[in-house]
Amino acid sequence: MNHELNGLIESWPQYLTAAVLVMVRLSGLMVFAPVFSSSAIAPRIKVGFVVAMTFLLAPAITAIPGARAVLDTQAILGELGVGLVFGLSLMLLNEALTFAGTLLGLQFSFSLVNLFDPNSMIETAVLGQMLSWLGVLVIIGSGLHRSLLAVMVHSFSVAPVGQAVMEAKTGAALAMMAGGIFLAGVQLAAPVMAAALAVEVTVALVARLSPQLPAMVVSIPLKTVVSYVVLIGSLAVWPGWIERHFTALLDAAAKMLVRA
Repeated sequence: MNHELNGLIESWPQYLTAAVLVMVRLSGLMVFAPVFSSSAIAPRIKVGFVVAMTFLLAPAITAIPGARAVLDTQAILGELGVGLVFGLSLMLLNEALTFAGTLLGLQFSFSLVNLFDPNSMIETAVLGQMLSWLGVLVIIGSGLHRSLLAVMVHSFSVAPVGQAVMEAKTGAALAMMAGGIFLAGVQLAAPVMAAALAVEVTVALVARLSPQLPAMVVSIPLKTVVSYVVLIGSLAVWPGWIERHFTALLDAAAKMLVRA
């Protein structure tokens, strides 16, 4: 009994060091990842969640082969980098939805209707915020937030604590993923944009045949109504797209992990 107690006392500094590194890695989720970074969650709840996860993971993580529980610059920057890679990668989903909402707002003639986003602390298009909330609902409803935590826990076996490093190619990969925001936003908004364009072309052709037709008065409400109908119809496929895109971003972030 005394031998086990002495061993526990001797290994306590190692557990504490590993706990600090685990906390640093998990902090990236609380800052950038969807759902976890929401300002609707009180900071004390986020802190309590990170502390609880750290308390549960630290003893098991120190037993992983290759773990290096040392508080030095390399270990801290490596753990911080892993957390930021996961957080920033998944944040791209919310940015794609916001960009799609901005494009849709232009088609709906809502370009001047903006709301203050408490998460980004900037004014965003009203449709962009609606789609961001839809993304959060899909993530929670499909249990993707649990998948994120599972992948985050698995990352400690791929890149043991204290052994993770961030290379230059990681930043280049994140930049390429960020470039996909514009393509994803255009893909989501494409049906509505095509419908609005078809309405404008049709009204323009009719106005050429009948000059007395008030084209400006007719085109705006007609384009808005048609865009609403197409948007409501296309929303049926959005949850599946959000799930696939979230999973793809999560897999891409996991592949960026590099062990020293």
